[in-house]
Amino acid sequence: MALMITEDCTVCDACVEPCPNEAIKEGDDIFVIDALRCTECVGTDEEPQCIAVCPSDCIVPDPDFEESVDELQEKYEMIHC
Repeated sequence: MALMITEDCTVCDACVEPCPNEAIKEGDDIFVIDALRCTECVGTDEEPQCIAVCPSDCIVPDPDFEESVDELQEKYEMIHC
């Protein structure tokens, strides 16, 4: 499942650099996660790094992009091949 950033985002940008897929960008009012690039850090880390560093706990699963671990791994491999 890809992740998304809620309206509670404080635009601190702590989540941008740790993302191994460069899936997080600044949006109009808050940062946004590109669901087509988000693998929840499957392929690189045991937990999503954006969640680990977010001081406002505003990163949650995106219900519109449910994926299995195998699908996330496949997506990671497609991004990085």
